Amino acid sequence: MPKYKPVPKEIRDEILRRLKDGEPAVKLAAEYGISDKTIYHWTVKSTRKINPILEVSRLKREVKVLHEMIGILTVERSKQKKEF
Repeated sequence: MPKYKPVPKEIRDEILRRLKDGEPAVKLAAEYGISDKTIYHWTVKSTRKINPILEVSRLKREVKVLHEMIGILTVERSKQKKEF
């Protein structure tokens, strides 16, 4: 028989969301009656689920879009300077 009660997935997701929003793990652990080490374990476990190849591809696309935006803004700014 386990020494702990499993935390429902909904509660775990809520705790991780609140943690991501900036609430301290110690406060959340006290509020839900679990160990802060458990919460830290969940955060490590949840970050491992990200496929690194997909994440790198997503970041590359994001960088490309940002570079395009910077280029557009730079051209617009240079046009504005020429007008003055």
